[in-house]
Amino acid sequence: MNRLRPDADDTRFIRRVVILILIAAMVVALWKAGDLLILAFGSILGAIVIHAFADLYTRRLKLSQRAGLGLAFATVLAAAAFLVWLFGVQFGQQVNALVLRLPSLLQQLGAYMSQTPVGAKIVDAVQAAFAGSRVARDIGGLVTGGGELILNCLLLMVGALFFAAEPKVYVHGLLLMVPKTIRPAISDALSDVEHNLRLWLRAQLILMTTMGLLVGLGLWISGVPSWAALGLLAALSEFVPYIGPTAAMLPALGLGAAVGTGPLVGALVTYAVVRLVQTNFITPYVQNRVIAIPPAVTLFVIIAIGMVFGLFGLFFSAALLVVIFTLVRSLYLREVIGEDVEIPKG
Repeated sequence: MNRLRPDADDTRFIRRVVILILIAAMVVALWKAGDLLILAFGSILGAIVIHAFADLYTRRLKLSQRAGLGLAFATVLAAAAFLVWLFGVQFGQQVNALVLRLPSLLQQLGAYMSQTPVGAKIVDAVQAAFAGSRVARDIGGLVTGGGELILNCLLLMVGALFFAAEPKVYVHGLLLMVPKTIRPAISDALSDVEHNLRLWLRAQLILMTTMGLLVGLGLWISGVPSWAALGLLAALSEFVPYIGPTAAMLPALGLGAAVGTGPLVGALVTYAVVRLVQTNFITPYVQNRVIAIPPAVTLFVIIAIGMVFGLFGLFFSAALLVVIFTLVRSLYLREVIGEDVEIPKG
């Protein structure tokens, strides 16, 4: 006799409880491994960049796939080395001066704004919000943990090389984890994600270049010190929409306030005019063939990703948003609801 054996209802209930426990354990594990997952996503993003160059070299130079992939990886390494050279050699003195003076510059900017009641309220609100954020703690960790940052960059590059070398192996392994009936839909969605990320990366490269050139030129005309390093910082900050350019503007305002009222006003005018031109002319022209995400959704999702994953998550938040938005369109709207979703071409 199996008097203690659960009946059909109890068996179904126990199975559901076990499934919920497994899901909860997986969520906790993903939460604990958040930084590692962000690095893995960054490696996938790097692999997409490498494959974009490889396809270009293979098509234009008539190279083999392996030769094109090797040349593409060399191109990415050369671009990374060029950025290091810009920060460390070409603009090294400006960057060092900016880093050393940044705390005092921000204090001067806060004191300048605190002269008015509205400015004082803004300074207090920013300090309160920044003090308790995970991004603030991560920035403090970066200051004392430069070795960890270098190690993460190396892991990202090595992971990008592995993903780029055999992308089909990882895609096939992911598809094996889902039922056969839905594999075609998942495969199409992954193709849509790769396509949209390529378009987004191409658009970001153009926007970062124009942002850096325009800001650097405007700060040079305004007489703000370290204008070249600030222009490069503005270009890199464009990778994180809204939040990045705003954060990159603060050192320029601090340097302008340290020099005088004229450079401070010039820096404000520069960022206002560049943002106006970028938002109303350059960005619509560049992103007209890229997936369009509403600005409010972009802003709040980026803030949420930064709160959950910290500084590294904030850096990749825009790309993560593109992935999430594409999956919602491809899997839910197209496959579940049956909407005729158009994927951007380019």
